[in-house]
Amino acid sequence: MSRMLVVVDMQNDFIDGALGTAEAVAIVPKVIEKIKGFKGQVLYTRDTHDDSYMDSLEGQKLPVPHCVYKTEGWQLQPEIGQLAREAGSLIFDKPTFGSLGLAGCLSGIAKVAKIDEIELVGLCTDICVISNALLLKATLPETNIVVDSSCCAGVTPGSHETALQAMAACQVEIR
Repeated sequence: MSRMLVVVDMQNDFIDGALGTAEAVAIVPKVIEKIKGFKGQVLYTRDTHDDSYMDSLEGQKLPVPHCVYKTEGWQLQPEIGQLAREAGSLIFDKPTFGSLGLAGCLSGIAKVAKIDEIELVGLCTDICVISNALLLKATLPETNIVVDSSCCAGVTPGSHETALQAMAACQVEIR
């Protein structure tokens, strides 16, 4: 069975930085354990903005500068970043909630080798995790898309639960 793990935006700014939460901090050890024990390929996304973030539509709706390219907040959490580097994992920098590069890469792989399952973990459940899960479901409708809810955190606990319900309604498996 071919399995992929997508680690979504486990970056300092979303954990304990500009947009960090206690819930995000709490999932870090679980995500690290998941990566270390995963039997399959692990891919990463990284929210990436530039100095003109506040002039963007996202910046107007969420006026908190975060994940600015090459800053400490943009970096993956240190141990997660080390795991990615040691494995030579692909990291997709994305200026939007969903990664078109990730979807394109996995679609290309699926054309030559069946992907049985793509599991997602990370931050934030209600923004980037849901965006990537639904993008992958649309791109690879015959691939089982899974979200490990214990390895995700939303902007709030309530929005985390709402996002899980929305993904389940779209045939994303929630574990």
